[in-house]
Amino acid sequence: MTTRVIIVDDQAMVRGGFAALLAAQKDIEVVGDAPDGEQGVALSRRTHPDVVLMDVRMPVMDGLEATRRLLSPPPGVEHRPRVLMLTTFDLDDYVYEALRAGASGFLLKDSPPADLVTAVRIVAAGDALLAPSVTRRLIADFARQRPASRGRPALRLNALTERETEVLSMVARGQSNAEIAADLVLAEQTVKTHVSRILGKLDLRDRAQAVVFAYESGLITPGG
Repeated sequence: MTTRVIIVDDQAMVRGGFAALLAAQKDIEVVGDAPDGEQGVALSRRTHPDVVLMDVRMPVMDGLEATRRLLSPPPGVEHRPRVLMLTTFDLDDYVYEALRAGASGFLLKDSPPADLVTAVRIVAAGDALLAPSVTRRLIADFARQRPASRGRPALRLNALTERETEVLSMVARGQSNAEIAADLVLAEQTVKTHVSRILGKLDLRDRAQAVVFAYESGLITPGG
């Protein structure tokens, strides 16, 4: 199956370089690019990509607002691509808000080329880009800057079983399904089922939002 991708970035050289790298992959097709969020949203509505590579800072409309519009479309618009944010270390707040808006993960712009290709495949497969240690560290940094909410998010944890709560805490620490299965002595498919039920009960889009929720609810504390 071919993954359709669009690239939204205000730097033409970045768009061209990423497009050339991704187009060289047999399983990835670059179907367009845009220089700002507004044009990126319009392009996505026309081309229906599987994954949108979205820069954070852009003129006209930034990546955060564009992500919100793509993942909370107006009535009549059903397509919701998966969004992979492109960022640098000094944009932590923007990325955190993008994850809350439903982005499936983020990647540092200076990552090795192979990481970009892998990231697109991970996000296209329906998983969140949470495995790299840098991602875990950044998410922990976001949470450390904000006290846990003890109200509604914490109450929503009551919907989970004891096992589901345990699995959610492990997901929030960046563990993969295979790692969780090994630690809990469960079949990996059983872990996948637990994760699916957690997302459904908490009305979360994917693992990225599950991590944010776990920190905001106070289930996990930075470094905990």
